[in-house]
Amino acid sequence: MFGLFKKTSETEKLQKQYEKLMAEWHKLSTTNRAESDKKYTEAQLIADKINKLK
Repeated sequence: MFGLFKKTSETEKLQKQYEKLMAEWHKLSTTNRAESDKKYTEAQLIADKINKLK
């Protein structure tokens, strides 16, 4: 209840976006290799941003 008004940090937002992209990457890895590679590249760029913020 006390976390209702807590704002998410930039790192938390990027982490959620990274997890979403990795899930999409995994799903596409069996059906569409080109799209899968694009998702993986996007996820790695976000991971780099997360590491810079830490």
